[in-house]
Amino acid sequence: MTNASSDAVDLLIVGGGVNGAGIARDAIGRGLSVVLCEQGDLAGATSSASTKLIHGGLRYLEYYEFRLVREALQEREVLLRAAPHIIWPLRFILPHDSSMRPAWMVRIGLFLYDHLGKRKLLPGSNGVDLTRAPAGKPLTGDFTKAFEYSDCWVQDSRLVVLNAMDARERGAEILTRTRCEKAQRLNGEWVATLVNTDSGETRTVRARALVNAAGPWVRDVISRRTGATVDKSVRLVKGSHIVVPKMYEGDHAYIFQNDDRRIVFAIPYEGKFTLIGTTDQDYTGDPGAVAIGDDEITYMCRAVSRYFKRPVTESDVVWSYSGVRPLFDDASGNASAVTRDYVLEMDTPAGQAPMLSIFGGKITTFRRLAEEATDKLLAALGRKGGCWTADFALPGGDIANADFNAFLTDLRRRRPWLPEDTALRLARAYGTRVDRVLGKATSLSDLGRDFGGGVYEAELIHAATEEFAISGEDFLWRRSKLGLHLDATIRDAIGAWFDQRRHAAAAAADNQGGRLSMGGLR
Repeated sequence: MTNASSDAVDLLIVGGGVNGAGIARDAIGRGLSVVLCEQGDLAGATSSASTKLIHGGLRYLEYYEFRLVREALQEREVLLRAAPHIIWPLRFILPHDSSMRPAWMVRIGLFLYDHLGKRKLLPGSNGVDLTRAPAGKPLTGDFTKAFEYSDCWVQDSRLVVLNAMDARERGAEILTRTRCEKAQRLNGEWVATLVNTDSGETRTVRARALVNAAGPWVRDVISRRTGATVDKSVRLVKGSHIVVPKMYEGDHAYIFQNDDRRIVFAIPYEGKFTLIGTTDQDYTGDPGAVAIGDDEITYMCRAVSRYFKRPVTESDVVWSYSGVRPLFDDASGNASAVTRDYVLEMDTPAGQAPMLSIFGGKITTFRRLAEEATDKLLAALGRKGGCWTADFALPGGDIANADFNAFLTDLRRRRPWLPEDTALRLARAYGTRVDRVLGKATSLSDLGRDFGGGVYEAELIHAATEEFAISGEDFLWRRSKLGLHLDATIRDAIGAWFDQRRHAAAAAADNQGGRLSMGGLR
């Protein structure tokens, strides 16, 4: 399909996180023309700073968020079928600490967790004897009993990119490094000025409706960019994570109860590491400047060291990241208790173009949020179109029977020259689209320049042309997590490759008397 008109569209979506990309995909599939603008990279803020779980939210049951938990539990398997390459089952071990919560309370919570949603692919919960089970080996002897249950892991930033890719392939226009400088209602539509943050190029887009999916910047878009008034408010809560060398063997995760009644996860990460998080702190600064604090690092190290035989110290931390969660402000006193549910606020002054603003939400329920948002937008625009995303795979996710292991086995059979670790990484990243990366290659040398660490030029070309990657950082930390694995020399070489590509495109545009196309290089 061709891209939407650059001048007049049904929807202008501001924000390229998981909610914005999800709405773009859903709406274009229901017949609406769409332009999405994102001031940085896709998933450049909150959506790449999650705990990377597709989960019901076991602890939300304590706050009686039954509808949210049920919806999230149902979504686990919908998303698992849609993208089994970037989403996979994960078993969680919850050591029992009777001083935190009594066993009967945990059992009731897990019973609800097993039965609130439709569970077909994931096994249910059970008890674990830590004195005998392998999961007990890395833990102190203070914990003899545990509970085990299922949730899912997700490559969060890739989830965003896949939604944006699918939206573009269906006809949406996705503009990264493009800020919505101003939008105003005029003659029954929105007239927005978009600015490319790299080139300074400006562009005017007219839209029948505006979607404010700016995440932590949702209030900024309302008050400073549009001048509209919306009663709902957002509460910014900072969540930070640390990454340390692998703490234990096994592919299970731990969920630890801390003495402040919060929970902290320890999760296998990128093969060689353990991911620990998260924190919950109210945040009042610039969302773009969020950073982990020393107090957060100390908090997480202390929390998991109550459980592991080998304590985790600040010196063990090899990487950390922080994000700002734009939660709906429900006036909770405790940041941990603020609802993770979402609120969609439609502003429709009489005779004027509508604006839909998104407050709150969690990555697990993004597809349902997008469905509900598109329903509201269709109604506001006097259009109709049935829901569809629950039954269609994301790019690369059309793996037979959602059986990733069988798919990987077949890839290794067809491409025996790929090293096993490279084959696994590429299969996880690209799913059935791995052949678009590998092309007709019959050896590693056919993949172009070897940057080291299993990275070849063919993959960088794919990231730049198909996945909106413009910089080395985009590729190393959001399209992948190779930044954790590669040394500085290789990272710099990859960054230089993207820089050279961008400069060459700019020079070619100048020579032709034109300008660099907004939204990335293809």
